[in-house]
Formats: sequence, C-alpha cells, structure tokens
Amino acid sequence: MPDKVKQTWLILSHCFNMDGRAASLTITDKLPFLAEAGVEPIILSGVSGDRDKKFKHYQLIPWGPAGFRFDMRHVIASHLGRGFVYQILVGLMGLLLAPFIAVERLLLGWQNQWSWSLPATLRSLWLIWKYNPTVLYTTGGAYSAHLAGYWIKRLTGIKWIVEVHDPMVKPGRVPTTRDEKINGYIEGLICRFADLAWWFTEGALKGARQRHPELGDRGVVILPGVAKPSVSGSYKRGEQMIISHFGSLSDTRSLQPVVKAVHTLLEHNPEIRSKLRVHIYGGTIDRLAKLEIQKYGLEDVFISFGRLERSEVTGMSGREQVLARMFQADCLLLVHGTISDCSEYIPSKLYEYLWTGRPVIALTYQNPQLDQLILERNGYVASGDNSGQILAALTAAYSDWKEDHLPQPGLPAIGVDQAVHSILKLVR
Repeated sequence: MPDKVKQTWLILSHCFNMDGRAASLTITDKLPFLAEAGVEPIILSGVSGDRDKKFKHYQLIPWGPAGFRFDMRHVIASHLGRGFVYQILVGLMGLLLAPFIAVERLLLGWQNQWSWSLPATLRSLWLIWKYNPTVLYTTGGAYSAHLAGYWIKRLTGIKWIVEVHDPMVKPGRVPTTRDEKINGYIEGLICRFADLAWWFTEGALKGARQRHPELGDRGVVILPGVAKPSVSGSYKRGEQMIISHFGSLSDTRSLQPVVKAVHTLLEHNPEIRSKLRVHIYGGTIDRLAKLEIQKYGLEDVFISFGRLERSEVTGMSGREQVLARMFQADCLLLVHGTISDCSEYIPSKLYEYLWTGRPVIALTYQNPQLDQLILERNGYVASGDNSGQILAALTAAYSDWKEDHLPQPGLPAIGVDQAVHSILKLVR
C-alpha cells in the first residue's frame, strides 16, 4: 500500500452497507484499506442500508416519488421484516404515491434512484464547505451518484474520480428508451469531465473509449475484488457432489442450460443421480429453469434454499452464512448469461468464490478476460450457449470429484487491497 496520503475524500454511493449487495460491497470493502492509507472518508448514501458507525456517514432520501418508494421499502423491511405488516404498509405507500410516480415516469422515464442525485448534490456542497475534501469519489451501480458527481464537479472544480460498476451503454446497441439515453449521456459526462474513471472489465473500458475517444488515458481497468471473508469454513468431501450457485437468477441469467446438461448427464449415467445435487442460494430458481426441472423431474437434484437472512440462533448475517456454505461446496457454479452485456461484465460473485479455494464451474459468454481468470485458477469453463461444452464441463467436474482430485486454484484470490492500491497510485 502507498504511504499514507492524509486526505479527506467525499464518497457518494446510493447503495451502502446493504448486507450481501454487490453494489454496496464494492465500496464498503474498500473503506478499511483507504483509512489505513490515511484517507478520511465521508460517505453520502441512500437510506436502504445501515448507518456506518466507524466513519462519517450521511443518509439521504430521494426526492422523487419512485425513488422514495424504492428506498422506503428497504427501510420498512429492515425494521419489520417482509411479513403481513410490511405488505400492508408497502401497499398503502404504493397506492398513495402511484399518481405521482405515473407523472414522474411520463415526464422523465428514468430509473427510480435518479432523484437521489438532487439531495446528494446539495448536501455535498455543504460537506465540501465544511470539511474541504480533496477528492470526490462516486461509485455505482445506480447512476444517481455519477449525475450528482458531475454537478458537484462543475460547481466546485473538485477532483472527481468515478467507479463504473456495469456497462452504462449496452454493447452494440444504440440507446432508445429515455433511461438508456440518460445512461449514455451520463457516461459521456464521465468520459469528458472526470479526472479519473475506471471500469471493472477490459471490454467495458474498450466500449466506453470507442464511444468517447476524449476519455484517453483517464480511463483504466481496475478489478474490484472483494475483502477476505470474515467467515471461513473447511471443505469435507461428502457422499454427494454438491454444486452450489449463489446469487440472483433471471431469464437472461438462467440455470436452464445447467438443468438440460444435468438431465443429459443423468440420462447417460443414471446410477449417479443419488450422488449429484445442485444447491441454489440467493433467491428463487428462475422461471425457465423451473420449467425444465419440472419437465425432466429433477426436483430432487435442484434444491433452492432462497435468500439467507440473519440467523437468530447463530447470530450470523445472511452474508456470513452464504460464505460458510461456499467453503463447504464441492464446486461453485457461476452463470454469466448469454446477452451482449456479458462481454463487458464479470459477476462480482466470482471474487467471493475465489476466496474459498473451491473449483469454479463457469458458464461464460464472449468474455476472454473472465475465462482467463477462471482457467488460470484451474476452473471449468463452458460457453453459456454451447450445450456440448456445458455437459463436458459438468462431466469433467463430476469425474474429478468421483476420483477425489478436484483441482486447487493455482493463483491467490483477488482482494480489495489491490484495487485500493491502484486507485491511490492513480489519484496521487
């Protein structure tokens, strides 16, 4: 880590201190390393996460009705859970706000969180006057932080550094909707006015530079990594091979190809049915995969555990329980999707997987950088749209498990410290 820089940074992130959320972990995991290097962070965030007790942290409610409803649903759930009272309160709030949300969408058509940029800008101006930070750091996720960052940069001239989580313009697509257009517009503002901007993949940076050549060498790639888990676990081979998937699933990131491959594998080797299980954490099995599971009668093979919440018995948070189960899995399953975004996107869950030392079975799509990260750590890679490759990867992994020689990663995990080191070096 570079020598202590002794600076105050103002950090804007709508999503912050939300248990297990990638958009939150990307910044919260960096704070201890920034503080260790002499940076005093002042955080401005939404209200959907917990207030930080270690650093100066201000929480703001979006001024728009859609953003207000979005954030308050999280606040209500965190205090009351998602039971009957939650349903009543959220329903009433939605009913009262519906006319105003309709007007907002009719006039703008932007994502829910856009209006958080308004109070964030005003509060930031006050914080800059009070604390005189040397750097404004916006991160997202939601583009509201970047929109506020642009306004603050233009009003104050403060050094503005930007962390772009996901591609703001879909690869190979001209923005058509109003929300897509504002995303593209804000990407342009970042490329023109940010003093430093970084993306998480080589493909995302390449796309941004093609659209905005003026970005030049102010744009770089920094792998985000994740902090070393606070919870560890030990692996013990059991009577069944457990392949575990963690994270959300959808029509565009579906387990359907895995279900089909497992069906084919069991058709060829029916005797291994009792030996193979796929565990799913973090949400429900996606619609397309459910249909395939029902079609082939694989309900005993694919088992969903849903989203793990804080345990009253052990006191472990949802994230801590998830991490413990990652260490216990035989193999970890990564589903990338098969849409154009995949060429510019690496699932943040991969970095958590790498800390466990368990082999990764990855279904990727048009992303050589992601393939390399997994292959150089002795994982199994298949193209998400190639059923033959998926079957081959699952067959190879099962064979290695059966012979009790699943591979070990040849390289260390990717921590947050390397990202912070790169950021500090570039800012200085």
